[in-house]
Amino acid sequence: MTWSIAQVARMSGVTSRTLRHYDEIGLLRPARVGANGYRHYEEDQLLRLQQILVLRELGLGLTEIAAIVDRHTDPAAALREHHRRLLLERDRLDAVARMVARTLTELEQSEGKNGMSRISRPENLFEGFDPVRYGAQARERWPEHWERAGQQELLDTASHEEIERMQQEATAGMIRMAELMAAGTAADDPAVLAVLDGHYRQMTRFWTPSAAEYTRLGRMQAEDERFRANYERVAEGLAAYMGDAMAAYARARLS
Repeated sequence: MTWSIAQVARMSGVTSRTLRHYDEIGLLRPARVGANGYRHYEEDQLLRLQQILVLRELGLGLTEIAAIVDRHTDPAAALREHHRRLLLERDRLDAVARMVARTLTELEQSEGKNGMSRISRPENLFEGFDPVRYGAQARERWPEHWERAGQQELLDTASHEEIERMQQEATAGMIRMAELMAAGTAADDPAVLAVLDGHYRQMTRFWTPSAAEYTRLGRMQAEDERFRANYERVAEGLAAYMGDAMAAYARARLS
């Protein structure tokens, strides 16, 4: 059984224009194209489109989506991996929601307490921001480095306290970078590179990127909406500034 591009558009909610674009970039080829130029899709293409839409919901870019769906020829295996991703993302968002709810409760309960701290544990403000996600991204993009370094074992054995400490250190580093950016400090200034010493040192607990990989990671986090959102919560433009700084750090200290 085949479906026309118009039928697939109606079923999926994806416009015909987008489907044609996916065909042009090689992300989703139709099963066949008629003599009249009409595209026709079969079940395999519908399953691939579902994978694309799931990964798009997770915030991945089209280049990364293409690499992932091309890696899986078994639709069931692909869906199992995507399901795992969705559950992890759900858990992460649940953690952020709990953090926000707790902060709201403390702020509401403290109204009228002039001169007193409104937050009982400031470190809880950052509980939902997980630096370990850098490791997850690195594992997907450079699996051979990840496996060679035994990073999954480290993730599995890290204690809650260690993860919490890394979260706090990562957030403190982001805030310091935002202060430097606001002061107009150049991305390759020694003060910026000193902050990135801590950033790179923390990253090496999970993965030791080369100069080129560290530069690519900085560029990726400025382009990937999930990473960019974490930085933009702290200061507008911080993701791009961080990417420039990581490139400068790679040139100065990793090359």
